[in-house]
Formats: sequence, structure tokens, C-alpha cells
Amino acid sequence: MHGPASPGWLLVALCAATGAYCLLRMRSSVEEQRRAAGGEALMGFGMAAMAVPAAVFPPPAWVWPGYAVVFGAAGLRALWAARSGRHHLHHLVGAAAMVYMAVVMAGSPAHAHGHGASGTPLLTGVLLLYFAGYVLLTGVRLIPVVAVAGGGPGTPPVPAPGGGAGSGGRAGAGWGDRPELARACRLSMAIGMLAMLLPL
Repeated sequence: MHGPASPGWLLVALCAATGAYCLLRMRSSVEEQRRAAGGEALMGFGMAAMAVPAAVFPPPAWVWPGYAVVFGAAGLRALWAARSGRHHLHHLVGAAAMVYMAVVMAGSPAHAHGHGASGTPLLTGVLLLYFAGYVLLTGVRLIPVVAVAGGGPGTPPVPAPGGGAGSGGRAGAGWGDRPELARACRLSMAIGMLAMLLPL
């Protein structure tokens, strides 16, 4: 993408780390978890490759249509999977955003020179609103919920039911199956998507 090299490399690192974690999540014993992690790994690595500063590696012209085809196929797969769960709709929006960015970059005459691209303001705005809302909602969901036992001042908080080591909650699950880590992974990618959409 366009812009200064330092933030670009930070975005590459964030997206690549997220993609690597999603690859590890594909070892889950839950089939639905493996499928979602595969799509998210593709998204993470695709975003990392797209975020490489153009001043360092000017992409060849065939890269942008390639992105559009790959993420168009990922979007169709997410649309098909959305029949069984609506969380796949987020994957569909993410794939559509990647296709949109690839099309904008392919159509930008300045994409090889490191200048800003110009997308459709309405579509860019809708995608920015969606991902900003997703970041806020997911961030709130990551805040741990605690209940205060006894209610008096100085009383230590007690974890809410369903969590904790002795309650039969998530502690027995493998670290790759922990929903809060998967949610943090999606949050990281949504933040990265916001950073990539802003210059458009």
C-alpha cells in the first residue's frame, strides 16, 4: 500500500503474525474452527503482502488482478459458508474489501510511484464504518467480565461463570481453541483493514 515505510512495516508485521497464529489455529480439533482459521490465515497473509511499502517492493501489474481473483474466490466461499453461520458474513465483507482495494490499486495510475490511490468515497466510507464498528464491538467483547462477590469495598473480583481453571471453562481447551484469542486475531485484522482503507 502507499504511505510511509515505517507504518507499512508495522502493518506487515501485525498481519503476518495474525496469519501465522491463524495457521496454528488450523490444528484445532473442531472442524468449524479449522475452516474459519484457514480463511483468516489467507486474509492475514494477503493483507501483509498488500501492506508491503511500494517504495521497497513495487508490485508487478499482475499482482492486483491476482489479489482480486483470490479474494473473490474467498468471498464466494464465505458466502457459501454463511448458510451455516452468520459469522462467515464478516469473512465475506473482509474478502470484498480486499477485492475492492486490489481493484483500486490496479486502476490507480500512480500505484507504482507510491502516491495515494483514490477509491469510491461512498464504498470506502461504508467499509471504514463497518470495520470501525467491528473493532469497537470486538474490543468491548474482549473486556473480561467479572462479578464482585459480597459487593463490599475491597472484596476481590471473582471471575464470571464459565471461565477459570476450576470451573470447567476455557482453561481446559487448547490455546488454539480459545475464543478470546480468535477474537483478538480478528480484531487485529480489522484494525489492519482500517489502516489499509484510510489512504483510499
